[in-house]
Amino acid sequence: MSWPRDAFEALRQIVLIEHRMNELTERVGELARTCQDLDRRMIRIETKIDLFEKAAIHNRRALPEK
Repeated sequence: MSWPRDAFEALRQIVLIEHRMNELTERVGELARTCQDLDRRMIRIETKIDLFEKAAIHNRRALPEK
């Protein structure tokens, strides 16, 4: 191969790598947003469970003695 062809191939590889990096950056951003959304949902579920547990403990009555 001649040096111009080697140089062109090297530049082509750089452009392909840059394109792949841009795609990966977008995917990572989407995953980060999804993770944050799931974290918010999990916090809401945990809060509801805590409230239900507190309500159950507060409303619990002792069994009548025999």
